[in-house]
Amino acid sequence: MDKKYTLKDKMKAVGPGILVVGSFIGPGTITSATRAGAGYGYALLWTIIFSVIAVVVMQEMAARLGIVTQNGLAEELVKELEGRKFLKYFMVTLVAAAISLGGVAYMSGDLTGTAIGISAITGIPSKIVAPLWGLGVLLLVSRGNAVKSLEKLLTVCVSIMAVVFVVTMIIVKPDLGELMRGAIPTVPEGAIMTCVSMIGTTVVPYNMFIHATSARKTWKAPGMLPLSKFDIKVSMIIGGIITGSVLITAGTVMRGMSVNSAADMAVQLEPVLGSLAQPFLSIGLVAAGISSAVITPLGVSYVLAGLFGWGMDKSDKRFHWTNIIIVVIGIIGAATGFNPITIIMAAQAVNGVFLPIIVFTVLFLASRTSVLGKYKNTWVQNLLGGGVFLISLIIGISSILSLF
Repeated sequence: MDKKYTLKDKMKAVGPGILVVGSFIGPGTITSATRAGAGYGYALLWTIIFSVIAVVVMQEMAARLGIVTQNGLAEELVKELEGRKFLKYFMVTLVAAAISLGGVAYMSGDLTGTAIGISAITGIPSKIVAPLWGLGVLLLVSRGNAVKSLEKLLTVCVSIMAVVFVVTMIIVKPDLGELMRGAIPTVPEGAIMTCVSMIGTTVVPYNMFIHATSARKTWKAPGMLPLSKFDIKVSMIIGGIITGSVLITAGTVMRGMSVNSAADMAVQLEPVLGSLAQPFLSIGLVAAGISSAVITPLGVSYVLAGLFGWGMDKSDKRFHWTNIIIVVIGIIGAATGFNPITIIMAAQAVNGVFLPIIVFTVLFLASRTSVLGKYKNTWVQNLLGGGVFLISLIIGISSILSLF
């Protein structure tokens, strides 16, 4: 008989889900949501609602896989496909390519987001700051303890920024009728890539792999699944509220404005912070960018290590060099001289395009009796997961077609 947990027990258990939210509430989320609000008002609010539903459904499957199997997603995929040589080779290659390319794009966006925050404070061009900050990330990634202590400070900074956005959203008094209309899926002309960016910045492919590993380290038995489910629902809804408050505030205060810098994005906070809006947002972008930039190369390395049987620490040179390569390519992308806001939006879009591959992989594993036994997906979970897959596939294909 499963143990009954009190609300107090569940509140104490909140943890791995918050880490995932900390990963996706980065410069990309703030930039994408600001641009979506400034460019299309509340019309793309539905992308946040879809993203929250999608991230709750998919992260729950990922966490359940980790807790029940006490294994990582990548390792479980390889194990499940053992004996089916061609399918195993195809799926491993596909997942590795999706995670690696998405990680490189995200890395460029993280470095650029941090750089535009530093640039707004110092006046140094972001294309100069980004490579220098990239070298700093290389040092942070190689010093695990430093990363942990730094993340605690950054979590506080990002939390304060989130509260300010929510308070600002309430103060600017958005039109409730228009907000309701924004919950109905529509794609304004020219908005398809923004839609993909909004989804790609929240439902981040490698976060499912990170969550599976984090959940199995936190909870060791299937009887603890209710704690994981509560953690996921609370954390992801908080993440959705933060993203939604940025879009709604921008849609109220900045509608019709172009967004090309941190100064532009700071306009939406002026109703609450006045002249302090720009330095506050700049520091927030730096804080959000640091945590995301450190997690990204590690996330890619963990996935590839699971797929190819590497050791999962820097003692394995393949793991170590994957970290370095992801950061270096990210530095090159961030130093190209393109508009930094464009780089960040493109990075989120790339993740959105690769998302269906990872959603299918997690859905496949979570629905297998041979993997999860009695804890496999119910028909409702398969229906929801299938819906997430189809919608992400349609939007991903539409964004590719729009390029031509």
